[in-house]
Amino acid sequence: MEIIENGYIFSDDVQKIDPISVHHYLSTQSYWAEGIPLETVQKSIDNSLCFGIYKDTKQIGFARWITDKTTFAYLADVYVLEEHRGLGLSKKLMSLMLFHPDLQGLRRYMLATQDAHGLYAQFGFKALEHPDRLMAIVVPKVYQQ
Repeated sequence: MEIIENGYIFSDDVQKIDPISVHHYLSTQSYWAEGIPLETVQKSIDNSLCFGIYKDTKQIGFARWITDKTTFAYLADVYVLEEHRGLGLSKKLMSLMLFHPDLQGLRRYMLATQDAHGLYAQFGFKALEHPDRLMAIVVPKVYQQ
């Protein structure tokens, strides 16, 4: 699946993804994956349904679904480079990802965000009705060990 709009390419073609660019952003600019090793990023790409945004063949955005493509999907590692923000690229990417054929009819779509609640609310995401039903094991600073 590929869409070209205003000089940007939105694609689910994993062959287009630049793991070095994704790693650079996640390891140095994200609050959730600071210090993540390149090998971990590559493995996450290999085992997820990934999407990229490209401008002049350069990777400027990325997101991935961790999913069984049947009942559940968790959205992770969403970013658009700072210099390309404010152009509606995140909204276009979200539309492409939510309507992807492999993600239709799922029981649950989830994500975690520190600062993008407004974006995701536009696509139907909302706070959990029963957060007390969810549990997690969180390993702080796992990539700094």
